[in-house]
Amino acid sequence: MGAGVRSVWALFIGVAVLALGNGLQSTLLSVRAIDADFGATITGYVMAGYFVGTLLGSIVTPKLIEHVGHIRVFAAFASIISTSALLHAVFVDPVAWFTFRAITGLCIAGLYIVSESWVNSAATNETRGKMLSAYMLIIFASMGVGQLLLNVPDHNGYVQFIIVSALMSVALVPMSLARTPVPEINNPRPVSIADIYKLSPLAVIACFFNGLGQSVFFSLGAVYGNALGMGLGQVSVLMALPMLGVIASQFPVGMVSDRFDRRQVMTVLAFITASVAYAGVFAGQLPFLYLAGLFALFGALSLPLYSIALAHANDYLENDQMLGAAGKLVLLFGVGAIAGPVIAGDLMDRFGPHAFFVFLGGVYGLIGIFALYRMTRRASVPLEDQGDWVLMSTQTTSVAATAIAIETAEGWEEEPTNF
Repeated sequence: MGAGVRSVWALFIGVAVLALGNGLQSTLLSVRAIDADFGATITGYVMAGYFVGTLLGSIVTPKLIEHVGHIRVFAAFASIISTSALLHAVFVDPVAWFTFRAITGLCIAGLYIVSESWVNSAATNETRGKMLSAYMLIIFASMGVGQLLLNVPDHNGYVQFIIVSALMSVALVPMSLARTPVPEINNPRPVSIADIYKLSPLAVIACFFNGLGQSVFFSLGAVYGNALGMGLGQVSVLMALPMLGVIASQFPVGMVSDRFDRRQVMTVLAFITASVAYAGVFAGQLPFLYLAGLFALFGALSLPLYSIALAHANDYLENDQMLGAAGKLVLLFGVGAIAGPVIAGDLMDRFGPHAFFVFLGGVYGLIGIFALYRMTRRASVPLEDQGDWVLMSTQTTSVAATAIAIETAEGWEEEPTNF
């Protein structure tokens, strides 16, 4: 593991800086959209633009890499994001911001595809799971810390956008200096969503609904806090805690996921997450500390569900189906992520800020109900046949999902891949 990390240390630093800027930008735009009187509905559309871009990026990036290579793609995308961040401060308009968010999403997806390809290429059969786990933890931690940069004084409205732009530019430097061998992009045999659903209906539904829930939480969480009259300091803490919470929960959740029927684990986590969300409806009347605790608990419990859904799919898929299925499941997550902020933003405008948590409670409650239903339809996979669980970020592309699928299919890991 140590040698593997040393071979990609520059990449990990670059990814950390990239996630730092990306985490700041997402919450910053939510806050500034409300300041500009966009309203929750329009803000939801603006934030959905990011996920439109990530879907496009997952399609466009592999083709670009084939033509110009990884380094050039990374450099071009980092430069475009850096410019786009500054343009948000110049053109304060919903249509312009939707366009900039879509461009940012496309480029971010491309940057993560390049990064995950590099990690996968640098890893050995024995270190792949642990290196991908380290990579995911770096993303979560950096995005969480990025929220706290909202507290940097910004009297003229440009400073924080400049910080985002600078971070995106700096992220390019370690990557450019990396001496890691150039990886290859694999093109697995296609598998249809209908085929995946026949083999693992729960994985399909869970991936889509996780996209709905997680996109709403991170796109409109700041809007919710702002509607309750919170200042930037409190909003930044609210949005940082879920990312840090999942770092604390990933080991126990992973251990349980690998030792019990994953459907049972998903059912319990989904219902508890829904309960936390419904408790949040009333937390606005309580001291800030209670709401902060609910945000942290929500992130710690809900974020691992996406990883469990992917692992559950691999438990039922044949080896030659896993690679193609990985990309489709990430795609389903992305489709849900586009719809989530649009629906929830409209509900918040119609029924008030508490519709934020009501929506989230409904989404995760439905995941729990469907998981419970699936347990009545067939027996569980024997524990010895379950693959290892690896925490997956909300920013995960099909490259990382495919790498995990390869590991599961080949049985490369003999030890648990969780820290």
